[in-house]
Amino acid sequence: MALLSTTDFPLIIEKQDGFSHGRIDLHSHTNCSDGSLSPQALIDRAVNYQIDVLAITDHDTLAGIDIAQGYINEQNVPITLIPGVEISTAWQGFEIHIVGHNFDKNNEQLLQLITNQQQAREQRAITIGEKLAKCGFPDAYADAKKSAGEGSITRAHFAKVLFQQGHVGTMQKAFDLYLGKKGRNIQKAYVKPTWCSIEQAVEVIHMAGGSAVMAHPIRYDLSAKWLRRLIVHFKESLGDGLEIVLPQMNPQQRQIMLNYCLEYDLHASTGSDFHHPNKWSDLGKNLILPDRAKPVWALWS
Repeated sequence: MALLSTTDFPLIIEKQDGFSHGRIDLHSHTNCSDGSLSPQALIDRAVNYQIDVLAITDHDTLAGIDIAQGYINEQNVPITLIPGVEISTAWQGFEIHIVGHNFDKNNEQLLQLITNQQQAREQRAITIGEKLAKCGFPDAYADAKKSAGEGSITRAHFAKVLFQQGHVGTMQKAFDLYLGKKGRNIQKAYVKPTWCSIEQAVEVIHMAGGSAVMAHPIRYDLSAKWLRRLIVHFKESLGDGLEIVLPQMNPQQRQIMLNYCLEYDLHASTGSDFHHPNKWSDLGKNLILPDRAKPVWALWS
């Protein structure tokens, strides 16, 4: 898949304030990581929702991209697919996600980073399984691995297992009690990740010819002071933009995110962070960039 330029989807670029000539979603997941839909089903849903440009951004894996593109080609689906990935990074004890867009998916440095991330993810999953066994769930790792299939295993797979087996009332409760950093269970199964740094993620995405965007800054449970520190660090790491529009954001939050983009001269991205069908964060839902935002795809020339 060749890198795309703005001329590949002129109708989208033509009107940035509201995408009246098209719809774009630059953050979505498949069952190649912790999404519930196959790449093919995700493409079908995107078409049904009249998405014109879609980025598949699975966690630390590119596995869904070729599957989706092959399906698009076979079925002659009217959609532009952007190569994407969501890379987990470590910063000041927090897990920060960096989304890469429109890169060469065969780049050696990118593939090596993803291999390293997958190894770290697998080791973390094994350790989580060992801790959950001590909490009384001896088969949690095997069951989570089965749930992930060929995809990238995440904590969400463990949460799904605990929920489906009736150990917790909701998947969020699994994070609250066991899997989250602030879990209340004395034998909690939180395991500190060993992800790459923000600087490494941004550098490798750039090596592959892509743009680097900080995913959902509003969701990191940071104070205003710490969020600003994070954005400053991201800017100093040569990051390109912030994901400033998500489905579940109020106007005040969107304005705050836009102000950060303007203050630090960062581009803006928009995405649903779609994982499974639901009415709150479905594909393309409420994804309208503010008028003064510089869209990240303006970098794709």
